[in-house]
Amino acid sequence: MIDLRSDTVTRPTSAMLEAMFQARVGDDVYEEDPTVKALEEAAAARFGMEAGLFCPSGTMTNQIAIKAHTQPMSEVICEQTSHIYLWEVGGIAFHSGASVALLPGNRGRLTAAQVEAAIRPDDNVHYPITQLISLENTHNRGGGSCYALPEIEAIAEVARRYGIPLHLDGARIFNALVATGQDAREYGLLFDTISVCLSKGLGAPVGSVLLGSRAFIHKTKRIRKVMGGGMRQAGYLAAAGLYALENNVERLADDHRRARQLGETLAAQPYVAEVLPVETNLVIFRLRDEQPAGAFLEYLKQNGIIASSFGPQMIRFVTHLDVTDEMLARVTEALGSLR
Repeated sequence: MIDLRSDTVTRPTSAMLEAMFQARVGDDVYEEDPTVKALEEAAAARFGMEAGLFCPSGTMTNQIAIKAHTQPMSEVICEQTSHIYLWEVGGIAFHSGASVALLPGNRGRLTAAQVEAAIRPDDNVHYPITQLISLENTHNRGGGSCYALPEIEAIAEVARRYGIPLHLDGARIFNALVATGQDAREYGLLFDTISVCLSKGLGAPVGSVLLGSRAFIHKTKRIRKVMGGGMRQAGYLAAAGLYALENNVERLADDHRRARQLGETLAAQPYVAEVLPVETNLVIFRLRDEQPAGAFLEYLKQNGIIASSFGPQMIRFVTHLDVTDEMLARVTEALGSLR
């Protein structure tokens, strides 16, 4: 099967597996795993930040950051289709007891004016206190949309002026960096904390790293522990993340190229009503009403292709390191043969 459901479905390559087998390990709860330390340091250095915290998932890194930044009766500002709100099981309420200010974005992207207008005055006891601003780049529901750096700089300026921390859900941040040519270290200057996922486009089997100041990361270790994220000989997993950082970033351009090709093919099909602009490795499109989404997915499956429903009449394709040009040709043929 050609699996276009997500870039999380990849399997480690033989070279990545070898790096995992050769990893030096220790007990990370005792801070004695050298490979975990190496991964945390390497990820932090890429973004010019002081420290990192290795966790099993991006949901955990995001929720740990939110918990550390906020208190009950506070509020998080984010876009209304943000992963931290829609796809993390109500974790903001469950873990942090915080409210959420949901703003309508342009394919998931907010403006500085929107953010500033949503900040609560702290002298009114009827309101929660704004304690965190969170952005997502690339934005999943926005079809892999990317922020332009000046847009982030303007939001960061608002955050600094009001003394509010700025967090980045960077689940696919390397896709954004490759697509835009931006420098990761610029992000380290703009955000207080960044969540970086290793198990999506970079192809590691598991893991994300939360980045921030040394003091902040020290605080978050206790939160990770109470959430059950204290891992022991985690270096075997961290070795895969290190390999991914060192070998699988630049190749994301291939995923983007293949996604653009899929987008062009879909736009030419009479049964497709709309294709969101393709900026990275996500292709989100809407089928015309006369082409039921369930029947479309079944047709793909019969042709050896699986994809995801993404809302009424909406479908998502995701390219990744396990999708080859030969597979792309097969998908293109199947799409063109549907009548």
